Amino acid sequence: MRKRFPSSSLSSYGSGWSTNQRIAIGATVVGVLLALAGAVALLTGGNGHQTHDAAPPAPTGTPSHSEAAPKPSSGPGSVPKPPQIAEPVAYAKAAAQMLWSYDTRDTSRDQQLAGMRAWMTNETKYADWASVAGQVPDPVLWSRMADQNQHATAHVTEGHYPSAFKQALADDPSAITEAYVYVVTVNGKQTLSWKKGGGGAEERAVTLAVQCRPNHDCTLAAIAPSVTQ
Repeated sequence: MRKRFPSSSLSSYGSGWSTNQRIAIGATVVGVLLALAGAVALLTGGNGHQTHDAAPPAPTGTPSHSEAAPKPSSGPGSVPKPPQIAEPVAYAKAAAQMLWSYDTRDTSRDQQLAGMRAWMTNETKYADWASVAGQVPDPVLWSRMADQNQHATAHVTEGHYPSAFKQALADDPSAITEAYVYVVTVNGKQTLSWKKGGGGAEERAVTLAVQCRPNHDCTLAAIAPSVTQ
């Protein structure tokens, strides 16, 4: 896979995770939904998809699949603050738009990570920060992207509960009441821009684990390693 930020990062690095990493995610993030066998399968399998219409020059680099939680220093840059939304699909759509949008012209890598971290649940038992931080390239690649003024905006077309998750909830509605973690798949399009008028667009899809406890705003728990529709 070519290592280039606009077509790979903040959206699909997880698709290359090892089997052990996927098992770990299933155990730590979706373990709270063990009674929902279909939901566990969602975050450890399935087929993702994306198309590449155009892309800027591809700098070489290695994506970072795990990252310590950053310390906010000079604000989140262009990363939006998490919205106050208490409905899983609506929050997942907002989170996907955040993940597919970035601006290296005014946002450092540390700011990007800090801004993304603000969307996460504070319940460490259910949070998989590594799956989110792993969407951000390493410092060298981010610097090269900044040299190209690379930035992206996103348009979300729809979000929904995958059929297996809906069936699992129907089979045992009470199982979700321990952690209130919902599985949501979001589809949309990312528009890319860089120096000298370069640009393009790509279809995007992501499956997220979103925590929405009653009477609380939703938060992000994890990004699945593959997309399940």
